[in-house]
Amino acid sequence: MASFNKVILMGNLTRDPELRYTPKGTAIAKIGVAVNRVWTNEAGEKKEEVTFVDVDIFGRTAENVGQYMRKGRPILIEGRLKLDQWDDKQTGQKKSRMGVVAETVQFLGGAPVPAKVVVAVALPPRARRARQLPAPRRQNLSKGMVRPKATTFRSDEFFGGFASQYQLLTIN
Repeated sequence: MASFNKVILMGNLTRDPELRYTPKGTAIAKIGVAVNRVWTNEAGEKKEEVTFVDVDIFGRTAENVGQYMRKGRPILIEGRLKLDQWDDKQTGQKKSRMGVVAETVQFLGGAPVPAKVVVAVALPPRARRARQLPAPRRQNLSKGMVRPKATTFRSDEFFGGFASQYQLLTIN
């Protein structure tokens, strides 16, 4: 008898991934995916149906999902259906759940935006004189701070109406 077990899902994560490791060190990520279906009924009204699917991901792909994906992010999953069956310890009834085991995963929607810290730093007096700007309040940087690429800007509104020259530092 011929059989074919293939699932392709595209949707959004319903929760942050749960990343665990087996005793042998294999990574397992468990995620929930919401898949939407929109259609128009006979009366011309738009209807929407949401299906929630539990997905298990293994290996290096699971580690990547755990690192880069968060609730609400779009994802594309190719995999296979798997039926889990167990006996409920409280009632003694047989329970079952249909889920998906991912074989390939693609992150959608562009690069995730990492958390950033934005710091405005006053320029030294020489730089202010060259631009003929009033002196801003002095701010000290700690010695161990990373100095990423800085953007210089003048803002009359950004800092409560003070016309000053600042460097905008973004630190990841």
